Amino acid sequence: MAAQQASRAELRRFMVWAQAEPDLETVQRNLETAAEQFSSGEVLRYHIWHGGEFVGSTGFHALDWQVPKGEIGYWIATPHAGHGYAREAAAALTELGLRPVANGGLGLRRIEIRCDASNERSQRIPPQLGYTLDARLVNFAVAADDPSQLRDTLLFSRTV
Repeated sequence: MAAQQASRAELRRFMVWAQAEPDLETVQRNLETAAEQFSSGEVLRYHIWHGGEFVGSTGFHALDWQVPKGEIGYWIATPHAGHGYAREAAAALTELGLRPVANGGLGLRRIEIRCDASNERSQRIPPQLGYTLDARLVNFAVAADDPSQLRDTLLFSRTV
C-alpha cells in the first residue's frame, strides 16, 4: 500500500486502478482476489521484492489456456524505477511462460506485453527481451488519467 501511495502520481498516468487513493480494506480485498485468481489459473500475480522491500508487481493476465497465451504486466514503485526490476521480472516471466510444462513451465505459445505508447520506460523492455512489435493500436484505450483523451497502445509479442 505504501509503494502505491508513494508512486501514485507516476502510476496514475498509465494505470486505471491507480486513480483512487487506496485504503486498507480495498488493498486487502484486492490481495484476496489475486490469491483466488492465482489458485484458479485466471491471473498469476507476483510481487517484486529487493532486500526485504516491496518494489513492484508483475504477472500474467488475460490468460487463455486453450491457445495457450497470456499477457505480462508490471509496475515498479517510483523510488525503485530505473533499476532494471521490471526488465528482470518480465525476463523471468517470459522464460517461465515459454518453458514447456514438462520442464516446469507454463507452456504458453504466445506472450504479449502491451503498454501505452507514451510510456517510454515500459516500451523499451519488450524489444530487449526478444519481443516483436506487432502493432500500434491507434486510439485503443481511454487515457487512465483523463477519460476525455484516447491513447495508442503498443502490442509486443513472443511466440513459440
